[in-house]
Amino acid sequence: MTTTMSIRELTRNGSMFGKYDYIDIEDKKSHEYKGVFISAEYAEDVKKFLEKKLAKAKQEKLDRVMKFAGKGSIHKRFENLTASQIREKKAKEQYGQE
Repeated sequence: MTTTMSIRELTRNGSMFGKYDYIDIEDKKSHEYKGVFISAEYAEDVKKFLEKKLAKAKQEKLDRVMKFAGKGSIHKRFENLTASQIREKKAKEQYGQE
């Protein structure tokens, strides 16, 4: 069983937790959805679901980053140079100073 109530209603009547599988919480003035309380009976299942969902999202982000990782290579003439040394060398080459 489910229901929707405000935080004020929920705090006034804590016995509601035992009657419902989950309770949607909304702001009664703005009708803005604030969250959900889950019955202790289902809390572990919800936790496992969220952990899987978060792990999947994290893996997808990592896969997107890894798609580009290792794609670039450094030309031999720039090996063992710092970023500023590379910029300096490229500038000299561009203006024919080397």
